[in-house]
Amino acid sequence: MPVTPLNIATFLDLAQTCPIFDVRSPAEYQHAHIPGAYSLPLFTDEERKIVGTAYKQESKQKAIKFGLDFFGPKMVKMVEEAEQVMESRKKNGAAPDSNRILVHCWRGGMRSAGVAWLLDLYGFNVVTLVGGYKTYRHWVLQQFEKNYPLNILGGYTGSGKTALLQQLEKKKEAIIDLEALALHKGSAFGGLDRIAQPSQEMFENLLATELKKKEAAHAIWLEDESQRIGLVNIPIVFFNQMRQQPVFFIDAPFEKRLNHIVKEYGKYEKEKLINAIMRIRKRLGGLETKTAINHLVEDNVKECFRMLLTYYDKLYTKGLHNREQAEELVRLIPVTTIDARQNTLHLLNCYQKQDT
Repeated sequence: MPVTPLNIATFLDLAQTCPIFDVRSPAEYQHAHIPGAYSLPLFTDEERKIVGTAYKQESKQKAIKFGLDFFGPKMVKMVEEAEQVMESRKKNGAAPDSNRILVHCWRGGMRSAGVAWLLDLYGFNVVTLVGGYKTYRHWVLQQFEKNYPLNILGGYTGSGKTALLQQLEKKKEAIIDLEALALHKGSAFGGLDRIAQPSQEMFENLLATELKKKEAAHAIWLEDESQRIGLVNIPIVFFNQMRQQPVFFIDAPFEKRLNHIVKEYGKYEKEKLINAIMRIRKRLGGLETKTAINHLVEDNVKECFRMLLTYYDKLYTKGLHNREQAEELVRLIPVTTIDARQNTLHLLNCYQKQDT
């Protein structure tokens, strides 16, 4: 069966049930890739450099010869890796009679053509992506240009917004957890677990994938965020759309929120907390920074966090109202607890009333 080249829309539709093999180099894949794709590199990073240099400085034919030298010894291993992926998928419930695989490189050129030829020769039903990963990236950026039915979940720090999103999902509501995609909780304290964040490009790929999954939903719930989440940024076009959507503001009592964040963040080492405080010292102020750190050193975690919570409340209030038509967009949802289940029911009740 001949190799079938497909456009990006059809390729991604097939990706719902068929594996994608990314044949770019390991570094290219590590930087960013189509979510869920398997890495099946034709060349190592060094081999790719050698082939590319030969292409630019000598000739296409010379580059191909180098490429064939590198490709030949890997053929059996690449076929076996593809087989292992297919067998693993079958064990996990994929259609046992499916033999179709998807292959792409950077531009849909010689790398994907070479691997597609090999896998087709072996007996797989091979599909390639016209234009390669470059075309996929154009598709990603186009997703942020679309209009979505967004509902923004707002609330001061400690209101339990992430737990609310999780409860909304259990209620079969469409949600996108931006902080989970970014692997960061947002504030200066959001990276205390020191989990490596995705690259900006990979974050965009993940977000575009989630938007595509949810585009038919009646409403998509997202947490109100600054444009920057740790080291990554929400794409500006999409962020501007978020800022124009209704904000359902969970208004929880200060002391309840304070107890919540003490429980959540008080477990971390003092050194990590002090470093986080130092990152906001210019905005927090010299005296406040010194006082907060002294509270922490003296094991008075609650008073330290009381100062920090006051600071973040002021910062969030400024951001909440620093948007066009803020008064019309913000829906206040008063709550008396940080109980996620109870507050989710209250939130949905308020939302359904205003939606009818």
